[in-house]
Amino acid sequence: MTTLYVDADACPVKAEAEKVATRHNVPMKVVSNGGLRPSRNPLVDTIIVSDGPDVADMWIAERAENGDVVITGDIPLAAKCVEAGARVLKHNGEALTAANIGNVLATRDLMTDLRAADPFWQGGGKSFTKIDRSRFLEALERELRKAKS
Repeated sequence: MTTLYVDADACPVKAEAEKVATRHNVPMKVVSNGGLRPSRNPLVDTIIVSDGPDVADMWIAERAENGDVVITGDIPLAAKCVEAGARVLKHNGEALTAANIGNVLATRDLMTDLRAADPFWQGGGKSFTKIDRSRFLEALERELRKAKS
């Protein structure tokens, strides 16, 4: 049975994911270190893990498997989930797959090194737009359909 896992810390699309999971009657696990209001939706389990670096990521990585869908912006977590056979989406709808996760990891590592080398780095992420939200909804719909088939 397909399960939708959401790496919920700083996730801007939790409500959208819940709507799509409900439409597909798919159980959803919203995993974080706390601070989230639990959903009343019987398909949604709010999982609060202990404080610590990457504890929520480890919880998801230990459970995600073939046929599941994972929503995360954490690239190392995405790599583990892809390796386990899960379908992975970033918050903007970008699919992370066996074909592209190596390049995405390499780019992440390069950017980390560049930021560490320049103490005056002023870079930042792009803002989350309505187009990103729409792209995410389309991608999640597509991935859940594929996962369930």
